[in-house]
Amino acid sequence: MLKLYNTLTRRKERFIPFNGKNVKFFVCGITTNDYAHIGHAKTYVQFDIIVKYLRYKKYNVFYLQNITDIDDKIINRAKELKKLPYELANECEKSYYEDMKALKIDSVNKYARATDHINEIVSQVQRLIKLGYAYKIKDGYYFDLSKFPKYGKLSGRTTLEGEDSVSRIDDNKDKKNKGDFCLWKFHKEGEPYWNSPINPGRPGWHVEDTAITEKYLGQQYDIHGGARDLIFPHHEAEIAQMESLTKKPLVKYWMHVGFLNVKSTKMSKSLGNFITIKDALKKYSPETLRMFFISTHYRSPIDFSENSLKQAKANLDRINNFLINIKKSDGKKDIKLLIKKLKKDFIQAMDDDINTPKALAVILSFINKVNKLKINKTGAKKTKEFFNEINKIFYILTQEEDIPKDIIKLAEERLKARTNKEWNKSDELRNKIKSKGYLVEDTASGYIIKKI
Repeated sequence: MLKLYNTLTRRKERFIPFNGKNVKFFVCGITTNDYAHIGHAKTYVQFDIIVKYLRYKKYNVFYLQNITDIDDKIINRAKELKKLPYELANECEKSYYEDMKALKIDSVNKYARATDHINEIVSQVQRLIKLGYAYKIKDGYYFDLSKFPKYGKLSGRTTLEGEDSVSRIDDNKDKKNKGDFCLWKFHKEGEPYWNSPINPGRPGWHVEDTAITEKYLGQQYDIHGGARDLIFPHHEAEIAQMESLTKKPLVKYWMHVGFLNVKSTKMSKSLGNFITIKDALKKYSPETLRMFFISTHYRSPIDFSENSLKQAKANLDRINNFLINIKKSDGKKDIKLLIKKLKKDFIQAMDDDINTPKALAVILSFINKVNKLKINKTGAKKTKEFFNEINKIFYILTQEEDIPKDIIKLAEERLKARTNKEWNKSDELRNKIKSKGYLVEDTASGYIIKKI
């Protein structure tokens, strides 16, 4: 029985979608004012795994992400770089898709840009005005929080704190209430704008999400995800906007991922510890990064450090090497019961609020037990089959079938040379493998081949 932690109720709840096995899933996407960083990588890898596990459980998931491609941050950053806002937004969006592909994130059904949904945004603002939830002052239309007494029910507060993500300051002194946020910002000279019945202007940050989800997921949907810093005020604002219109809960399950720090310090350009996904991928493989994120529960904070990455790589090598070695197994031991227990324990861990570190511990424990046995070929085959199933969720395994047979033959020759302590021959074979575009890495129980 799958249970998910719901930020709204602050407890794990049995997962029961609105419509049988059909799941509508939304995660806040990036703001295209800069290249995506490793904090984004954590968020989107962990949600990728959550969605893939739901699909593994036979749920039919429609996974939607928005792309904020017009915003104060984008306009200000574009001015700094002497670019047009749309040029910067397009450049960063393209880079983001490249990063997602490199990280093997392929679970998203639809990416929806804010600027492609101006009509939907204007429609939502018009309805809020008509119902008396929005008011007009000199720089735009604002949401009147005094009209929505449930504001703060997700976060348990109504004021900003240090870790909150704020895209818009919305600090106009003419606002009715301190926390009122902008729905539609009127046109300023030199800034992008759209003509509309509610004055030429551009969308507020919060309203683009609800306008987009209303179009593709309807006025209620199953899961809304994002990083913890979006809970307040962004997700509170989404709730206020949509529930004012519908008088019913916007989302059934709210899911939030923990923060990523660099060497125990919050990542920041001013501190010089800001790491883009592209830079991280120059040093670590996509599989290593995914293993790193799997090693910590999605709701927990994680520290991006050399030691943590080394440990992730060691566990990754251990799993890959185990799968290489069991192919050669020609023993007689039947491990049918061990494999059955592996499957049961893995699913039990993942059903417990997608507990990936516990699932990983189950996998490594299984490897420890099997490494002490001389298993039969059927056991080796069934083990490999289940690990391939797991990999459809985690995307961490080296696919041996992608490595040419002549490379594997050279690696086997090198292993034999190392066993016989023929070090010169071993080095020659390593260099020959490298010249063909592959690296062979030695491990405690054999080797792993990787494409350069």
